[in-house]
Amino acid sequence: MASPVKDFLFRLFRANETRVHELNYLFWECTTRCNLRCRHCGSDCMAASQDVDMPLEDFLRAFDTIPRKEIPRGFTVVLTGGEPLLRPDIEDVGRAIRRRGAGWGMVSNGYFYDRDMHRKLMGAGMGALTISLDGLEDEHDWMRGRKGSFSRAVQAIAIAAQDGRINFDVVTCVNRRNLGRLQAIHDLLASLGVKQWRIFTIIPIGRAKDDPDLHLSDPEFVSLMEFIKEKREYKESEMAVTFSCEGYLGKYERKVRQNPYFCHAGINIASVLIDGRINACPNIDRDLFSQGNIYQDSLWDVWNTRFKPFRDRGWARKGQCRDCPVFRDCLGNGMHNWHGDASEVLNCHWRKTLQKSL
Repeated sequence: MASPVKDFLFRLFRANETRVHELNYLFWECTTRCNLRCRHCGSDCMAASQDVDMPLEDFLRAFDTIPRKEIPRGFTVVLTGGEPLLRPDIEDVGRAIRRRGAGWGMVSNGYFYDRDMHRKLMGAGMGALTISLDGLEDEHDWMRGRKGSFSRAVQAIAIAAQDGRINFDVVTCVNRRNLGRLQAIHDLLASLGVKQWRIFTIIPIGRAKDDPDLHLSDPEFVSLMEFIKEKREYKESEMAVTFSCEGYLGKYERKVRQNPYFCHAGINIASVLIDGRINACPNIDRDLFSQGNIYQDSLWDVWNTRFKPFRDRGWARKGQCRDCPVFRDCLGNGMHNWHGDASEVLNCHWRKTLQKSL
């Protein structure tokens, strides 16, 4: 059961983090080109993207507005896209970031990740890697829109999981097609030596907006919570299974995560998007919540003087959130759940947990 004292102390911690707002995690949407066509992509990436890859020099110019003394221990730049491995200068990118006293990592679909690529990226100082696996072969290839993507992802996972020098995890976006395969996915990842498995659900944005196969019903969502809870309680393997930071979960809060829900977007996390816009996590509505642009503004000044909608969530008290009894813990759910006119939150994870499991 939740402890009122623990809940109170966590709120104090969250308030202090929000006040200090130390930047320690920076996404760079370094390309919107992608070799896959994922059904759930929030960016609607494609192989021949209309967006030109941002030149490394432009990103570094923005990064260099951050004073060296303000780069904390553990500061990480995460390359995302699109598929970062489509950039031919990926090694140069990594080395340039390392020379500036920061670590770097990458989110990849794994298709181009072989032993030679692993050797090159480790040589460029990569310290973190996330690879997606969204089912066994049929479910993953269906989700990713390309035959053979499953076998490539599994190969990449096996390579990365064997190297203890990097912080490596696998993420899975759960949908109606792979919900019944979670135990099989768990067993596969454990057999490959994976130590961290993060589970997400899919919000109705981008290509996923009108695809009913991608969205769990409330009872299915509760079934997912029960699956994660069971894995964490019984620890069938050395692999840590956790639910993502996407929303407040009420009675499941301390049962499916290491730490209570806290949306760090705009609190500790910023992003530089493909067109130079400055936002928090890349999948947050960029028209609503972008705070500036590196081609007109200093990234460091924007971080310190803007981002008010992320640090004061009072604006989210509307629609079903207006009189919500758990608002002080939820704060309107994850920022990526507000899109369009932001008149109503897209998902309320807490309300889903009030339903019965299948």
